[in-house]
Amino acid sequence: MRVALLGCGVVGSEVVRLLREQADDLAARVGTPLELAGVAVRRPERVRAGVDPELVTTDAQALVTRDDVDIVVEVIGGIEPARTLILEAMKTGKSVVTANKALLAEDGATLFAAAREYGADLYYEASVAGAIPLLRPLRESLVGDHVHRVLGIVNGTTNYILDQMDSAGAGFHEALEEAQSLGYAEADPTADVEGFDAAAKAAILAQLAFHTPVTAADVHREGITEVSAADVAGAQGMDCVVKLLAICERVPSDGGAQDGRNGRGVSVRVYPAMIPRTHPLASVREAYNAVFVEAESAGSLMFYGAGAGGAPTASAVLGDLVAVARNVVGGTPGPVEVTYAKLPVLPMGETVTRYYIHLDVTDEAGVLAAVAAEFARHEVSIQAVRQVGLGEEAQLVVVTHRAPDAALSAVVEGLRGLDSVREVASVMRVEGEE
Repeated sequence: MRVALLGCGVVGSEVVRLLREQADDLAARVGTPLELAGVAVRRPERVRAGVDPELVTTDAQALVTRDDVDIVVEVIGGIEPARTLILEAMKTGKSVVTANKALLAEDGATLFAAAREYGADLYYEASVAGAIPLLRPLRESLVGDHVHRVLGIVNGTTNYILDQMDSAGAGFHEALEEAQSLGYAEADPTADVEGFDAAAKAAILAQLAFHTPVTAADVHREGITEVSAADVAGAQGMDCVVKLLAICERVPSDGGAQDGRNGRGVSVRVYPAMIPRTHPLASVREAYNAVFVEAESAGSLMFYGAGAGGAPTASAVLGDLVAVARNVVGGTPGPVEVTYAKLPVLPMGETVTRYYIHLDVTDEAGVLAAVAAEFARHEVSIQAVRQVGLGEEAQLVVVTHRAPDAALSAVVEGLRGLDSVREVASVMRVEGEE
């Protein structure tokens, strides 16, 4: 079985290494040897350890359409030329393994349609959560179940930064610099810290979980650049921790978010939120990932492990490669993506959430009444309120019950207009049980 590799960077070089070092085991598992037919790169002059220079080419188009290639592995990332190369490979009858979350989140529908049209497999376990086997359980193991919710930490860079802010008292920029020095963050960390990476992964998870078309553009996205030391301290005061969460859930017709089969839509969002330290996700440290899946029959399942890095991601790529090769050898195609549900993705304003709101207020009679009246005006119920300090140090901390996010946003804007509120010091959503 001959394999064409597109890209030979951090992940691609590890794929080559594993193909070489585990050749005998892989051949036994597939039923035939896996042989590298060619490696397409942009800069052929670079020395790549373990890669036969005669296999290196800059003509990726010619490589993916060669008659002697059976499977194409794409790890170059980005939208183009990856999309064109994958489509060309499938048009010539080749199955594809990809780790390209950005492409799948932006135009997965085109790739899935091509796979159906040309009878090709399209596997992409490595696109979300690195080595963690997460997509295949959603795609295959839970296909007979009814998934209500997917909740998790899917970006290791932001988890490392927030973990350092919580455990070591580091500031955002200090924690980011440390993440970059350790190789957890890119020189340009925008995709991670602004939530773009997590949003792409959330779109893929939602599409698989709810059998409905979801793109990255549908995902409500907030990054962690505005998370302050005050936010982290506020979470600690509530015995909580701040995490960047990807949340995908089915919203039933009654406006709740945990039950319902068809309902009125799905909510897909990424934002920093407080979660109780008793929640299993709160203990996910450093650059690790963890995802909860809540299903009707299976109940709550948790997937945990290394979410990025060359070797972990290559492990997921090799798992897909073996699965695809077995399908080709056995003449049995893999599962086809289905988006029959076609549920609408609801706007963030309709999503039911909880808020933590920290206010600097004047120390005078009637302040609490004025604040409570603003919540009542927008029909938002208060779960708990706590006053801290006196005089110039007077503060109110308010935690709400679940309410439409639009109503909570309106409350915050109303509070900013009150004479008795000097500053809305911190606003953050709260996840987990009330």
